[in-house]
Amino acid sequence: MADTLIDFDEVVATYDPALGLEVHVELNTNTKMFCGCPTTFGGEPNTQVCPTCLGLPGAMPVVNAKAVEAAIRIGLALNCDIAEWCRFARKNYFYPDMPKNFQTSQYDEPICFEGYLDVDVEGETFRVEIERAHMEEDTGKSTHIGGATGRIQGADHSLVDYNRAGIPLIEIVTKPILGAGEKAPLVARAYVAQLRDLIVALGVSDARMDQGSIRADVNLSLSPKGSGVLGTRTETKNVNSLRSVERAVRFEMSRHAAVLDAGGSILQETRHFHEADGTTSSGRPKSDAEDYRYFPEPDLVPVAPSREWVEELRGTLPENPTAKRARLQEEWGFSDLEMRDTVGAGALSLVEETVAAGASPQSARKWWLSDLARRANDAGVELAEVGVTPEQVAGVQRLVDAKTINDKLARQVFDGLIAGEGTPEEIVAARGLAVVSDDGALSAAVDKAIETNPDVADKIRDGKVAAAGALIGAVMKEMRGQADAGRVRELILEKLA
Repeated sequence: MADTLIDFDEVVATYDPALGLEVHVELNTNTKMFCGCPTTFGGEPNTQVCPTCLGLPGAMPVVNAKAVEAAIRIGLALNCDIAEWCRFARKNYFYPDMPKNFQTSQYDEPICFEGYLDVDVEGETFRVEIERAHMEEDTGKSTHIGGATGRIQGADHSLVDYNRAGIPLIEIVTKPILGAGEKAPLVARAYVAQLRDLIVALGVSDARMDQGSIRADVNLSLSPKGSGVLGTRTETKNVNSLRSVERAVRFEMSRHAAVLDAGGSILQETRHFHEADGTTSSGRPKSDAEDYRYFPEPDLVPVAPSREWVEELRGTLPENPTAKRARLQEEWGFSDLEMRDTVGAGALSLVEETVAAGASPQSARKWWLSDLARRANDAGVELAEVGVTPEQVAGVQRLVDAKTINDKLARQVFDGLIAGEGTPEEIVAARGLAVVSDDGALSAAVDKAIETNPDVADKIRDGKVAAAGALIGAVMKEMRGQADAGRVRELILEKLA
């Protein structure tokens, strides 16, 4: 890695980036791709295995029909052609988490091919062309012991859990994404975000990036501005959050530019992404297809979905994401800028669920894009992982609407929700956060504010009603933000106007 990175603005002024994204989606089938082992997440290591997924001699695989169905539905949702006939292949390479020393995948005959997904970034639509979406099995999971970060760097030994080996995967591979320029990091993030939303809508995966059920490999290359020639690419593996996808692209662009500006050449390799500081480090030289010695899987018959079945599955597809956004924007009355910011923050589905739970669209948007977005950013997590559910947000807003609490107090309720202190109502009661509307207490606080701010009081007596804001602020401070601001204003004007 170059010692000095190039400023991002200089990178885009000198080079054209080319993106490629390979997104692995772990399907939510009950059993694995080629055997009957369960796929439950979090089981004791190496307890959900059998001779087939362990690659023991003589064990014969059988294709999971539900996985094939899920693959076809994903392909249709991505506007892909569906193969009339396809087959599996063996992808040969040695790695400790690969029990068979080959992965059963698809090579030159994928089940889905030639599709696209349109994504919106800051008002500009980018068409991401899909080269293929193919079926394969997942590998096991390595846990590295002895290092400070839990990664292979610095570890003194590793443990392997094969529970995940054989879980059905769909790998969705884009064609090179060109012309994004300075928006390349945002395009990468928006594509993965929209793809994840689509997968969830299809119901074929929970798409939990934090659990690895959807993860992205980020390919990037740079070429001299206007040359039209693709540069040498690197592949940052297993990036597991939207924020990290954006950061990985941004970092690799600056790193590539530093190497090229120094007269060096880019090594085609895999790289590891480091969440702590947003950097990448070298993994292993990247193999080309011929290095994997692909050949047809002899133990599996070809897959030949009938056209009738494909059309039947087409009828099960959810609403197109682009059409859905347009519909929701109209229903919610959002401006183009409001909708763009909502989508860009990854909050569209969260706002939708909050509205479904009873909040108004504007109030739902307000909480997710302000207070909760700030908390997520401070914690370095995705918005959906901030620790508050849409139902809870709607519950907080109901308390605000009922004037039980105000917006300032609502922020303390969110503190309690994240801390696991109970429901919004329970937190308000336990923390004593309810707004004070009692005229006796409010009147005493108003009298004190008038007494300590005589110059402001005189202005109000002289007809400058706007000055009441200063006295309201003094009362709110005195009552720790729990005064009914509307009633406080009425009392001030009654006493002075």
